[in-house]
Amino acid sequence: MTATGSPLAGRRFYFVGIGGAGMSAYANVARAWGADVRGWDVHETRFLETLDGVEVDLGSEPRPPDGYEVVVSSAHVGRVDGRPRAEFLAELVELRRSVVVGGAHGKTTTAAMIAYVLRDLGHDPAWVIGGVVKQLGGNAGIGDGWLVVEGDESDRSIGLLRPAIAVLTNVELDHHAAFSSTAELADFFDEWAASVPHVVRGWELEPFDKALAVPGGHNRANAAAALAALELAGVARSDAETALAGFHGVDRRLELVADRGGVRVYDDYAHNPTEIAATLRTLRELADGRLIAVYLPHVYERTRQLHHELGAALGLADLAVVTEVVGGRDPQPGVTGRLVLDGVPTGTRRGWASTLDDAARVALSWIRPGDVVVTLGVGEPWRVARAIGDGLAA
Repeated sequence: MTATGSPLAGRRFYFVGIGGAGMSAYANVARAWGADVRGWDVHETRFLETLDGVEVDLGSEPRPPDGYEVVVSSAHVGRVDGRPRAEFLAELVELRRSVVVGGAHGKTTTAAMIAYVLRDLGHDPAWVIGGVVKQLGGNAGIGDGWLVVEGDESDRSIGLLRPAIAVLTNVELDHHAAFSSTAELADFFDEWAASVPHVVRGWELEPFDKALAVPGGHNRANAAAALAALELAGVARSDAETALAGFHGVDRRLELVADRGGVRVYDDYAHNPTEIAATLRTLRELADGRLIAVYLPHVYERTRQLHHELGAALGLADLAVVTEVVGGRDPQPGVTGRLVLDGVPTGTRRGWASTLDDAARVALSWIRPGDVVVTLGVGEPWRVARAIGDGLAA
């Protein structure tokens, strides 16, 4: 990644949590803009593959070298003194004309759509997106045009960003530790939007009704928001629509992982009831046989608050496997993945798996030709999808 400007030249950054979706993108932008970059994470992640040539410490505790500015992921607050990653992202946004995309659902795909169209039409964008976009070469890229950023309301950090264009895909309570109600979240978004010159509100738009390579009604809503933002950025609507038809999606968004023996295995980032339901409805339209869902709960507070709704959404599948809460912080007494499993309707066959390996084994024991399998959740569900694919090959 290269750019003609080097606004961070001479600075040195140590990213704590560099293997995360967002932090790896920030690190790539920082080094492309001239900074010396290093980092730390607990273990290998798929996003470290995007950081070729960056020195990364794994395991133990962060060890920032002398003279480096430390940027700390929200997942690792307290491990070491440093600057919150939200402040660093705010600095990046201030350095360019920016489009920031926020909302409960679809923000990664919508941001990726905007960046893809801008690049395809020769507008030379930069982008910082919380997912790998193969057509863009990763989750971050550098050009001299618009900077497209995926914001985050989970820790209210999107409120620090001051772009020229804001896109709000939707408003739904997903982060119960940060907001007490949907009304509080809506007020927060309204306050942020008031500071931005141009705002797109996805729920005010009609879904895009022309050809797309990515399936589902949710992607038609994402496309409508992306096209509205592109018009504000000066892109002709007809040109943007033509380019958008070639967009093939983001990793872990209905990503086909395996197609073997008449069985298709998908992986998807859906982790709350609305997203899970949208994914399962879309796959139901594509499935000839049974639909098998494997869900990995991730956040204890979300699991506590929404286990009934999560279970009900999984009831859209014919068979559902639920694991123990994976990777969540601050365990709560009595809050386990079994709460979600208990909420799955009796018409859906239910399976419990305490580990990722168990989840793959249960799914493989159920699969028969013609089935469609999807792994769902934040973090590591893709490992289960790959294990299922490997099992089918064996």
